[in-house]
Amino acid sequence: MLNYLDKLKNTDSGNFFLMAGPCAIEGEDIAMRIAEKIITITDKLQIPYIFKGSYRKANRSKGSSFTGIGDEKALRILERIGREFGVPTVTDIHESAEAAMAAAYVDVLQIPAFLCRQTDLLIAAAETGKVVNVKKGQFLSAGSMKFAVEKVKEAGNEKVILTDRGNTFGYQDLIVDYRGLPEMQSFGVPVVMDCTHSLQQPNQSSGVTGGKPELISTIAKAAIAVGADGLFIETHPDPANAKSDGANMLHLDLLEETLTKLIRIRQAIL
Repeated sequence: MLNYLDKLKNTDSGNFFLMAGPCAIEGEDIAMRIAEKIITITDKLQIPYIFKGSYRKANRSKGSSFTGIGDEKALRILERIGREFGVPTVTDIHESAEAAMAAAYVDVLQIPAFLCRQTDLLIAAAETGKVVNVKKGQFLSAGSMKFAVEKVKEAGNEKVILTDRGNTFGYQDLIVDYRGLPEMQSFGVPVVMDCTHSLQQPNQSSGVTGGKPELISTIAKAAIAVGADGLFIETHPDPANAKSDGANMLHLDLLEETLTKLIRIRQAIL
């Protein structure tokens, strides 16, 4: 995977790379359909691709919210996608004990933003030898993420990605400070813009996070213009009925058009 990480930063096409997929693994059929659709698009557009899907959602506001279909069942679906389509896969982990378990099935371990300062979790992820994607806490500055990078590298793993997902703005909104992207790139790691979670409206009185998906392309365009190495986009064929984070996901039918426009911006700044 180290060679793949190098390719993400310097692809023959000159394109950014993409982490995309559903928020959560809802079932095998829908996960496979989403993966096949995205891979068809990214192959056509020559965009390096990592399939994203959380095997479990452990940080829901309400106790009754969907959390998953079972750890092993979901992880085996991720494994099948990686094997049958020949693409890397990424999933979140939430506790140190999950690192080795998830690493047996996926290529990239993702540290959720709320947990990016958890030293034991970062070290456990690093020690698996997998690529570690650390999402920047919405409560942290970009500069402070250098310590997360150091924790992973000091544990013997040089394969780190940082992902921005906005900054807390009041109690129920987020805002993106694009100065953070080049600042985090100065740490010598690929930097990704999470174009969907950065549009969340958390802490709603209903206990269900809201969002502004109509602005996904706006966030993505600005990130590419600033020079982001990659994009993170959660997408679903029916966001309104997705079991997790549907309020801020991109409709799958809009993905190709969105990526095509972003490639034009990328080409213009190279």
